[in-house]
Amino acid sequence: MSKVRESPAATGGAAAILLRYLRDQNRPHSAQDAFGNLQREHGLGKTAVVKALEQLAQQGKMREKAYGKQKIYFPDQDQFPTVSDSELKALDNEISELSSKVQTLQQSCRHMESELKDLNGSMTTPEMIKEIEELKKDCASYTEKLERIKSAANHVTPEEKEKVYNEKKLYCKEWRRRKRMATELLDAILEGYPKSKKQFFEEVGIETDEDYNVTLPVAV
Repeated sequence: MSKVRESPAATGGAAAILLRYLRDQNRPHSAQDAFGNLQREHGLGKTAVVKALEQLAQQGKMREKAYGKQKIYFPDQDQFPTVSDSELKALDNEISELSSKVQTLQQSCRHMESELKDLNGSMTTPEMIKEIEELKKDCASYTEKLERIKSAANHVTPEEKEKVYNEKKLYCKEWRRRKRMATELLDAILEGYPKSKKQFFEEVGIETDEDYNVTLPVAV
């Protein structure tokens, strides 16, 4: 594919745009800098920018300075009026004030962004009303259930509760005693058994509490 050649008219238009832009900015630019800043607004091609900058430098309208393989372009400072020390000081003060305002605005933006994030994560008023109605329904349902429990005739008496607790305690104690006896007996057998404990249990058909994820309650 052949390269698109920039016409002299296109280069001249690019030169006018670049001259105005660089004078307004009044700071060094490389061809890439100028192309990146002006391409979207003016649709300038990279080749047109390079040629226009070289043309401006040849005409003496811009200064050109090489840094290795890269060239930078900037306006001739002689064309600008001389600034007095008082004016420079005033500009410095203005820059300082504007920088302070920028920092204040940035902090304000960050604060508002944080508030916006919190608000976006919160429920809206209609959502809160709906949530309150659901909670009221749940509360009424639990209240009704509690009243049914209170009015039931089949309450467990303290004596019955104590009896069940004592029976549980007795059964757990017996469970613990029998498990200890079985463990001692099996350990004695395994001392002379040539295979592993697991193989012995499989051959004999012994099932343990652990096989069924059963845990002996802690003694109290």
